[in-house]
Amino acid sequence: MIPDSAEKSFSNYKIVGKHRESETIMSLELMPVCGSEVTPFTPGQFVILRLPDPSGSGSLLRHYSISSSSRLTQSLRISVKREMPPPHLPNVPEGAGSSYLHKAEVGTILSLHGPRGEFILDRTSPRPVLLLSGGVGLTPLVSMLHELAHGTERRVFFVHACENGKVHALRDEVLTLASRRPGITTHFCYRVPTDADEDVRAYDSKGLITRDTLQALLPLDDYDVYMCGPTGFMQANYSVLRGLGIPKHRIHYEFFGPATVLVTDDDRAAPAKTIVQEAPPLPKPESVERGQSAGVTVSFNGAAAPTTWPHDARSLLELAESMGLEPPFSCRAGVCSTCTSRLISGEVEYFEEPLTPPAPGELLLCCSRPRTSVEIAFP
Repeated sequence: MIPDSAEKSFSNYKIVGKHRESETIMSLELMPVCGSEVTPFTPGQFVILRLPDPSGSGSLLRHYSISSSSRLTQSLRISVKREMPPPHLPNVPEGAGSSYLHKAEVGTILSLHGPRGEFILDRTSPRPVLLLSGGVGLTPLVSMLHELAHGTERRVFFVHACENGKVHALRDEVLTLASRRPGITTHFCYRVPTDADEDVRAYDSKGLITRDTLQALLPLDDYDVYMCGPTGFMQANYSVLRGLGIPKHRIHYEFFGPATVLVTDDDRAAPAKTIVQEAPPLPKPESVERGQSAGVTVSFNGAAAPTTWPHDARSLLELAESMGLEPPFSCRAGVCSTCTSRLISGEVEYFEEPLTPPAPGELLLCCSRPRTSVEIAFP
């Protein structure tokens, strides 16, 4: 059951339009039932939907990236991939949330919270932009492309990888946006093109995105990279980008697996630190400033030697992962409360407000940082 504090943060939205983008992805246009404008969002953010649980017990919380332009004020769009069971596991049920949304009719009322998330386009940066996506990971990057095509003159490279044209979503929209002004380049990589793809040469390269592909496409420059896609895609391309010399603080990404999955050999050779999208350093608490030589430390599960909080670390969850620990997590966005842990001592602050505030003496690891030295225990 969702507590009253979280319940009040949800609003009713109506499905006012549906459009099939590919064999697996459906776009839904959502409009506030009350007739107000949508809450302003920054390209890259997501919304949380509360959907019926097919088991009949309560509800499901699912988050989906906004794929529409942030300039639209009357509605927003999400583009949802229907998660089917893998062929070798036919008895596994399909994704409950995506199945419900694919079947939902126009006029259906949905309960929505948001927008949320810190995987956002830096609107102030003048640097060229690489938008790199795999599969349904293109949805937040299409929203970013809308902003870049209309609001800036920055050089943009939109690189997308998928199986083939059957599952390539939002292709025409991306090409239309790229044609709006000079300086936007698109590149589509199909892993296994169909005969129809071959006939019209629907792709720019086939197989996998490689170092040679990116090296040939991108001129030498200092890029802002925004990357989103499946785990294997993220692992391979993070390594490629680092190999091309792109600093890790320029690589921003949306990723719901352990942060350490993307660590390269070069990263391991450096002092332990988190590697998710760039975030400002946490200001030192007053007690530390007065102590001058004192530093904020973190102790997990009664560790004998507390760890000094790295100045560029992002969250307590990712610090724990960088230390080889395996705390529980799921959404990594303050939504599901899976990472709830005990705060034995000290104070934390949230850079992303939890959907459901934790109880006294508890905290969410995924969206918090220490204000003072802390001792934490997780299952």
